[in-house]
Amino acid sequence: MTGFSERVKGLPFLGIGISTEYGAAETPGSLEPEELRQARPSYASFLEMGVETRKGLDSAAEAWLHKGLPCTYHFLDLNLSEPEDFDAAWMAQAAALAEHMKPAWLCGDAGLWHFGHREPAQMLLLPPILTDESASALAEGIVRLRDSLGYEVLPENPPGVAYIGDLHLLDFFARVCDRADTGMLLDCAHLAIYQRLHEHPPMTGLDGFPMERVIEVHVAGAEIREHQGFEYVEDDHSMAVLPETWLLLDQVTAQAKELRAVVLECERNSLDEAIAGFQLLEARLEDTAFGRKRARGLP
Repeated sequence: MTGFSERVKGLPFLGIGISTEYGAAETPGSLEPEELRQARPSYASFLEMGVETRKGLDSAAEAWLHKGLPCTYHFLDLNLSEPEDFDAAWMAQAAALAEHMKPAWLCGDAGLWHFGHREPAQMLLLPPILTDESASALAEGIVRLRDSLGYEVLPENPPGVAYIGDLHLLDFFARVCDRADTGMLLDCAHLAIYQRLHEHPPMTGLDGFPMERVIEVHVAGAEIREHQGFEYVEDDHSMAVLPETWLLLDQVTAQAKELRAVVLECERNSLDEAIAGFQLLEARLEDTAFGRKRARGLP
């Protein structure tokens, strides 16, 4: 069986892109993917499509695909660590969507997208349990999905306001990547939230993480909130990016030699707000290996 160090050579370089999910572009004041591509095509080199199989793809996603533009499939309804979640109906729907989309790869927050059976009233997103046993279960799910659909599956570190388990988040995902022999989607905004919640310096744990596994990176804004004396950070995808998120982006992009894609999650913002965010992102990427590849226009 071919290992990830060889398989990664076949993954395309996507550049800078945006994310969306069903109906997001139809919300008043929200970003329309095609509008951004018309205004600043270099900020919309690909579209990360958030997908629930029961909803499928909306008109904005279909229009993107109709033009033959690059995309990734970001699942919003699969608990990778639970074998019962890989039921025949979901697998058939996911396979059909992947065949239609022809994404560069699959990715998704590697936590709990629902509690109990997959049902709209039970949809949520919780982080994984940060234990060695949970890492193995998650790795098994990644391998199963990869083998079934024939695409690389990049787990993403989810956001959260509470975490359970004895492992640091990055140690947990290092084990997942090793056992599944996979790459990873590292969300710098989610990692900044985790580090702040645990009162860790932003770079804690990065020195032991296999950066050669990082294929995609996310950046997004967040809001600091308080409830009954408990301060937490809400991952709101605004353009108010935490300083720690930018610092993490700098560190990760300096070391992630296999980085293929960077997403600014801004689907609920106006075109002008999004462009301002992309300008900040582009400036930080300019002097990195990723930025230089992008400047050369790698396919």
